[in-house]
Amino acid sequence: MADELKQKIESLLRDLGEDPGREGLVRTPERVAKSLRFLTQGYEQDPVAILNQAVFEETYDEMVLVKDIDFYSLCEHHLLPFFGRAHVAYIPNGRIVGLSKLPRMVEMFARRLQVQERLTVQIAQTIEDVLHPRGVAVVVESIHLCMMMRGVGQQNAFAVTSSMRGAFAEDSRTRSEFMELTRHTKASFA
Repeated sequence: MADELKQKIESLLRDLGEDPGREGLVRTPERVAKSLRFLTQGYEQDPVAILNQAVFEETYDEMVLVKDIDFYSLCEHHLLPFFGRAHVAYIPNGRIVGLSKLPRMVEMFARRLQVQERLTVQIAQTIEDVLHPRGVAVVVESIHLCMMMRGVGQQNAFAVTSSMRGAFAEDSRTRSEFMELTRHTKASFA
């Protein structure tokens, strides 16, 4: 499989008018194949299994928020990077998940060919399916190189998507609390 991908990249280089045998490109097909495997490793992971490794019975019933989760992904339309931050919250209903599992799940979905809208919904849906919380909220903010490097050429535009479920969709106070908490900058513990 790796050799097949490498050969396709060599062919792509030729189609672009390059010589894959040129000194600077000799190892490029191998490096690109390895890079693509890394950048799409999320296909080999199960999001439910990631969360289920650390689900605990707990009576805590206030918002749990992990914000400023950095991620990197590839746009499925142009195979160009988009990257940014995700803010993920839920209101437990008798079950919580280990906090580190939320960034792991974001990373897993980001390591697939994606569109930001689907990434946002997949995160929210998985939390809802596994924890059955009273509510889930996900906001994703990112910069898309396909908008910066080609096409419209917008250097300062960024995209924001959200998925609000349960209490976050039904109660404006809960949604407002979440949005206010995500506005604050990263915590400093120095």
